[in-house]
Amino acid sequence: MIDNTQRRVAIANSAQSLLSPRHSNRQHVDLISEAVAGALLGTGVRIDDIDFVIDSGSDFLDGRSISNCGFLGAMGAHHKEESRVEEDGLWALGYAADKIAGGSASIGLVIAYSKPSESSIDNFWTGLLDPFVQRPVGLDHRSAAGLTARQYLAAAELQAADLRAVSERSWLGAARNPRVEADSPPDDDAFWRDPVATPLSASDLARPVDGAVAVLVTSADVADTVSEAPVWLTGHGSAIDQHFLASREQTALPAARAAAQSALRMSGGTRAGDYDLVELSASSTVGELMVLEALGFAEQYRGIELYRSPGAASINPSGGALPADPIMATGLVRAHEAASRLAQKPGFLEGKARRAMVHGAGGFAMQNHCVFTMEVD
Repeated sequence: MIDNTQRRVAIANSAQSLLSPRHSNRQHVDLISEAVAGALLGTGVRIDDIDFVIDSGSDFLDGRSISNCGFLGAMGAHHKEESRVEEDGLWALGYAADKIAGGSASIGLVIAYSKPSESSIDNFWTGLLDPFVQRPVGLDHRSAAGLTARQYLAAAELQAADLRAVSERSWLGAARNPRVEADSPPDDDAFWRDPVATPLSASDLARPVDGAVAVLVTSADVADTVSEAPVWLTGHGSAIDQHFLASREQTALPAARAAAQSALRMSGGTRAGDYDLVELSASSTVGELMVLEALGFAEQYRGIELYRSPGAASINPSGGALPADPIMATGLVRAHEAASRLAQKPGFLEGKARRAMVHGAGGFAMQNHCVFTMEVD
């Protein structure tokens, strides 16, 4: 648990590679090296100064067991304490924050990466299902999103066309983001209208991309010497929902709500309304609405209203996960984006925020959720 009164934990710096649908000429090690070098740049911290490295990735996506062993050099992890988290990088950030808050280390490097362009995404998600009940009926990540969307839209009294506001805003944000390969919202009627998983079209589903991200996490005494604007981690929480899709609440995300409540309690009893920036992960437009409701930014079935008012400017200014979902790194990218905006780094100057909430999702059909709260002095 992060103890704000005794040992504060900060994001001192962070960096990412370009998020692209296909990095044909770059290997994992190239993407990871770029992110690590960027996270250390300008801090005065060297690889030798880092106490531990925690990385997030997927053996399944990488195509071999214990795949992180092939990337230790790029991560600067040789002859260091190194751990692997087979989940989104935001969970690895929680691991690192707890180690530093507990006093066992002062400087950590958290890295997340993936190249889904080299894998079968369908097999990856379906492989998370049990092989006896859910897989044989043909359930996959698209059909699961469609089933959830049908029930949510009916309960919220919305039409599939209403979801376009969520997707368009995400793609416009990504088009303004130089760290994402997305020139503009796709000019393709089929992308916006043709059903992929009724009632959802391709525009409603997250686009897998290749990429890597690295976050330098430190104790307060180190942060004050290596960063002009350290971003303080004030709280975090995580929770997991039922494995079987049919056993879950179909139009809400109680695990996301539980994770957010834990983070808010740890941050000193703040509320969602106290945060002027939220970077969240979602595998679909309906998933994004449900996350916003679970985090407390909207009442249930009213998340769409955030996209019909100026207040939506604080939601995923990076574009979020819909245009760019670097599976296993998506949540940590959200943390990088939020921390960079709070610190007012070059290239992240639009808007001025003091507090941010960051969300990551994992598992089949967003079964797992992790939430962080952070702020600047």
